[in-house]
Amino acid sequence: MSLEPKKQPVIVRKVIRKGSHHGGAWKIAYADFATAMMAFFLLLWILNATDDQERAAIAGYFQDPALFEAGSPVLTVPAGEGSGNAPSIIDFEGGFAPSPEGWSPSQLAALAQRLDAARLESLRLSLQAALDDSAALAPYKEQLLIDVVPEGLRIQIIDRENRPMFDLGSARLLPHAAAILEEIGTMIETVPNPTAISGHTDARPYTSPDYTNWELSTDRANAARRALIAGGMPDEQVGRIVGLGSSAPADPEHPSAPINRRISIVVMRLEAAEAAFAHDSATIELPGD
Repeated sequence: MSLEPKKQPVIVRKVIRKGSHHGGAWKIAYADFATAMMAFFLLLWILNATDDQERAAIAGYFQDPALFEAGSPVLTVPAGEGSGNAPSIIDFEGGFAPSPEGWSPSQLAALAQRLDAARLESLRLSLQAALDDSAALAPYKEQLLIDVVPEGLRIQIIDRENRPMFDLGSARLLPHAAAILEEIGTMIETVPNPTAISGHTDARPYTSPDYTNWELSTDRANAARRALIAGGMPDEQVGRIVGLGSSAPADPEHPSAPINRRISIVVMRLEAAEAAFAHDSATIELPGD
């Protein structure tokens, strides 16, 4: 009998490690980024391929989608009494189509008002964006007030302490004010609406008895007109020049405040312009005719 100890079997355990898994989250993020870039470049292409009228119609859609037929990029007029929806006359691909027969005057007027509102809203958004992006306008954001009034879109350029628009007691525009007005004129030129320009002064009396705040405000409004035209606005787009002196202060409680010295530019709604200018264009009947 052997006295040698029994040999124990040797067990070798092999651990096979697989490569670590890094996950696929980066792929999803990259796909989202690529999709966003594609959508961005598609948007740039669409903006470049459309004209001002089509962009205004697009803006109108986002203001009131109910005016557009479901599933169709065509603008329609609200339904008339008992007639259902009127046929479309504006196609994004073809611009204006001939006016169809059977449209009532109220339907055509409703469409004209919608398009007019879309144009002015598009101009408002462009001006607002320019205040943030334009090198000429951004430094003077606090001096530009943009709002909507019953007559249309109003743009006011006001004086600030130590930053006037004109030389003291003069109608000569300072360089920065001329640059602001020229930039605005470039944008107003994109719409066909008439423009009314009014000049305002504070309540401080002018030193000369023959040249008052009425004359000064009128001359300043005319100086603004010239700067707008220099920026590209057609001369025939000017509908009215008014000098209001100190009769309509922006801050009635402080009639001598700088904010009362301002130029007001109203890009008028077509309907408001027609009503405003109708009396001026009336035929004068002379006695004995």
